[in-house]
Amino acid sequence: MGLLNVIRRMALRQKLPIREIARRTGLSRTTIKKYLNSGTVEPKFAVPERPSKLDPFADKLAAWLKTEASKSRKQRRPLTRLHADLVALGFTGSYGRVAAFARAWRAN
Repeated sequence: MGLLNVIRRMALRQKLPIREIARRTGLSRTTIKKYLNSGTVEPKFAVPERPSKLDPFADKLAAWLKTEASKSRKQRRPLTRLHADLVALGFTGSYGRVAAFARAWRAN
């Protein structure tokens, strides 16, 4: 549940004072007043765009997935093996990133 919904529920349903809401949420009283008086749905926080650790290896992994897709099921290398091969090439990311890339690649 969103933070704004929690604040509104505390103020409107539970009839808690702003000071108590501030104590429970860790936000300042002015922030809580601002959220209660605003008509917005949810506060927006800027998320910086970061390059993925997989970006330098994406072409190589896509090529590997393409060659593995043409092989029979028993002959294919599992994703754990592909991740280990990427780690040997200097990849520092997690297996989950490789698996997510493979899922997106298969969907396309």
